[in-house]
Amino acid sequence: MNQEMAEKFRSGKGFIAALDQSGGSTPKALKLYGIEESEYSGDEQMFDLVHQMRSRIITNSAFNGDRVLAAILFEGTMDRDIEGVGTAEYLWNTKNIVPVVKVDKGLADEEDGAQVMKAMPELDALLSRARDKGVFGTKMRSVIKDNNDAGIAAVVDQQFEIGLQILEAGLVPIIEPEVDIHSATKAAIEESLRDKLAAWLDRVPEGQQVVFKLSLPSHNNFYAPLIEHPKVMRVVALSGGYSRDEACDILTANHNMIASFSRALSEGLTAQMSEAEFTSTLDAAIAEIYAASIT
Repeated sequence: MNQEMAEKFRSGKGFIAALDQSGGSTPKALKLYGIEESEYSGDEQMFDLVHQMRSRIITNSAFNGDRVLAAILFEGTMDRDIEGVGTAEYLWNTKNIVPVVKVDKGLADEEDGAQVMKAMPELDALLSRARDKGVFGTKMRSVIKDNNDAGIAAVVDQQFEIGLQILEAGLVPIIEPEVDIHSATKAAIEESLRDKLAAWLDRVPEGQQVVFKLSLPSHNNFYAPLIEHPKVMRVVALSGGYSRDEACDILTANHNMIASFSRALSEGLTAQMSEAEFTSTLDAAIAEIYAASIT
């Protein structure tokens, strides 16, 4: 593990930019960016366009390691270049931003009020490739919708079983068991989730750490015991359907929890903007999210 990256991730001031939309969510991301589905055909063109969008964000002067600690990349972004060098290398060497890659293959069908992750048969190969490219960590997402003990346990067990495999490969896992913010039992889910996450931390080898990416909690500072746990490097928050302003307001009240926003970061950015407009819109978004992440 790169100790300089680990130190930045663990104690740096700032937030994590989530630039990891994959196949399913890409058309939606492009549409918000002002590119209609009629403007491209096939996955290759779609991913080229989304890489251009991500490159425009990453290379922008407002996007740098002073306020952005890390960036989560889609596998296809990790495998492409920015300004002639690998994206992960560019992020760290040019921007001083820690590179992370999304490793999950999407969600399985809902069962017991939750969606675990689909199988990842090529995970070992992806981890090896990521390590060779200088990637620091990984991210993988599941979703919990109901306060069902079996469903919550299935999500947490799978996340940690794969998380331990990722630690063995020399990378740091970001474990993301998202709680649906519209669930009628959200607060109760969070209680069960926090207990199950804490119990699993006992199995993390001494001297190693994981990261949690969690929905903003119903009660402020609810995840403080996890934030303070010696086997937790950082607890980060997803925006989960809140607008950027809403998400930042809630995050501000949750001390030592930092943002890991995707849609809330790129909100308002369009392909049609001039470079000056793009920079000023991105800078305002980064400033707001940064301010909410340093409370």
